[in-house]
Amino acid sequence: MQPLVIVGAGGHGRETLDVVEAINELDPTFVFVGFVADAADPELLGRRGAVHLGPADEVSAVLRAHDAGYHLAIGTSGVRARMDAELEAEGLGAHAITLVHPLASVGGDVRLGAGVLLAAGARVTTNVTLGRHTHLNVNAVVSHDCTVGDAVTLSPGVLVNGNVTIGDRAFLGTGAIVLPGRQVGADAIVGAGAVVAADVEPGVTVAGVPAGRVGRA
Repeated sequence: MQPLVIVGAGGHGRETLDVVEAINELDPTFVFVGFVADAADPELLGRRGAVHLGPADEVSAVLRAHDAGYHLAIGTSGVRARMDAELEAEGLGAHAITLVHPLASVGGDVRLGAGVLLAAGARVTTNVTLGRHTHLNVNAVVSHDCTVGDAVTLSPGVLVNGNVTIGDRAFLGTGAIVLPGRQVGADAIVGAGAVVAADVEPGVTVAGVPAGRVGRA
């Protein structure tokens, strides 16, 4: 079984542990070593029987000490991308672990980058590419013929229709909808419940129905 360290011990990190445990219930795959994080609530971790292994700047040493793979369970896209680059520079990028909850669905002709997370209820249909460390949270959907970049965050209930392109590090808030054929640029932020009916430029924040520009990321 593969030793696994989860980087990030907040709510998203503990939800990621749920995914690991669900995978192991069906097919014992991972030995969960513990969390690496700058902040960790000992009571919450204790209730999960989990160990805090140290702060984020010690992640490389922890991985080498345990000969472990890792998953970046950090909700902020930019921070996730930065940590990925740092681990790649230290020769640890190949240790990134992709996690797919048994209640997620993955169709044919789908490419999942290293470190991808598909939470319970996530749906990916056909001819879809998800980049490194991209996260589909609970009930997020990516439909046919989409390309999603690296370190993208799709919050719970996001619906991405067909033929959409989403740039690196973009963040889509809870319940956001991207209409067919649209593009969401790198580092863009789409607010919760927004409906993207026109292309979103890189680095721009949009919100509302239809989504309109409210600032820069």
